[in-house]
Amino acid sequence: MKPQLKMLAITIVLASGQSHAATAEEAATLKTTLTPFGAERAANKDGSIPAWEGVYSKVGAGYKPGDARADPFAAEKPVLSITGKNVDQYAAKLSVGTVAMLKKYPTYRLDVFPTHRTGGAPAWVYDNTIKNATSARIVDDGYGVDGAYGGIPFPIPKTGYEAIWNHRLAWVGDTAIYASRTWIVPPDGKRTLANEAEQTLTRPYYFKEGSLDKMDGIYQYGRLITRAPASKAGEGILAHDGLNAAAPRALWQYLVGQRRVRRAPSVAYDTPDAVASGIGFVDEAFMLFGPIDHHQLKLIGKKEMYIPYNNNRAAAARIADLMGPQFLNPDLVRWELHRVWEVEATVAPGKRHVVGKRRYYLDEDTWQIVQIDGYDAQGQIWRSNYALTLLAPDLPALLANVMWGVYNVQTGAYLLNASANETSTQYKAIPRLPLSYFGPEELANQGAR
Repeated sequence: MKPQLKMLAITIVLASGQSHAATAEEAATLKTTLTPFGAERAANKDGSIPAWEGVYSKVGAGYKPGDARADPFAAEKPVLSITGKNVDQYAAKLSVGTVAMLKKYPTYRLDVFPTHRTGGAPAWVYDNTIKNATSARIVDDGYGVDGAYGGIPFPIPKTGYEAIWNHRLAWVGDTAIYASRTWIVPPDGKRTLANEAEQTLTRPYYFKEGSLDKMDGIYQYGRLITRAPASKAGEGILAHDGLNAAAPRALWQYLVGQRRVRRAPSVAYDTPDAVASGIGFVDEAFMLFGPIDHHQLKLIGKKEMYIPYNNNRAAAARIADLMGPQFLNPDLVRWELHRVWEVEATVAPGKRHVVGKRRYYLDEDTWQIVQIDGYDAQGQIWRSNYALTLLAPDLPALLANVMWGVYNVQTGAYLLNASANETSTQYKAIPRLPLSYFGPEELANQGAR
């Protein structure tokens, strides 16, 4: 193929929802130059990103399973601080939203610490990922996946759809429970606890003894029961997330005032998130929640970027210390230099979404979305989404589905969601629950208690 035609073909593949499984030769690199998840094993040129050494096993003093209070890097000092005064020097390695925050607030600061590649998974998850590399494929015009089980489906991605499915099927354990508090700070700077809930999830996709043939097509069951404030206590949301159109996503909601469980298809896309008092959108929950077919996805490539990472110290902080009137306390948020994949999402023809464009940044070692830039209809930066990843050596995993939030760069409002600060449990692996626990009837029973 002529070079010009080859480049055109690559461009079409990157921008489309079509995909092709990795070749045997490509998959072999997951045991040599790439990690089993497809990240680069080697350090970067100057060594500021170290080489990957496998599952991170160091446990900080006082660490308990399910409780991220212990910081294994508590003794470390920042190697760099980025502020509005020197941001231009480092802008190429920052998200657009982060740059906007630094320029908007003179006292906002990023303390950059030594990089630790703590993302890990059990050996059997790595083995399954290597198998998936040559068997997984995108279906349903990019919005479904087939031929994958028990690991990352596309460790060598060729499209934005594959990369986003890697995030959806990232390793965060099998079955878990955690406290989830939603804190909001409106433009007036007055912090409020908007919601307190208990979140439970189970992921049949990661049942070690299972297989794709044994699954019912649902890769994740999730349930959230609100405990406070009193006016909302008992409300619940139940989600069944499917791998493809043969098992489509289903979502139910229990409202105390109605005293019944009902389907809730409108709890999706850019609907204001009631749990976050409207400061966030439903599809921003957990960094990505629900269907994404209102956007087209394009894989941009990989880059080095300063991102929040290994934030066990932030998880241990008092909320009054962590959350300031305009942003999270820079003294408590840890940033590190990592390689990330970039995926651009633009509104699809015939669809609508108030966020006209997004840039997703996915950590190469875990495939989880760690930051998002969101633009308004005029192309101006509007939203800066972040995840304070937590190290959970007992799983082992690095978690981006707890402690996440959104800065509204334009209005000054922000939120911190899924926070378990000052509670007894951060993210605790528990014995597997029966799938009936995640049924609509049980949602009503829990809400009525």
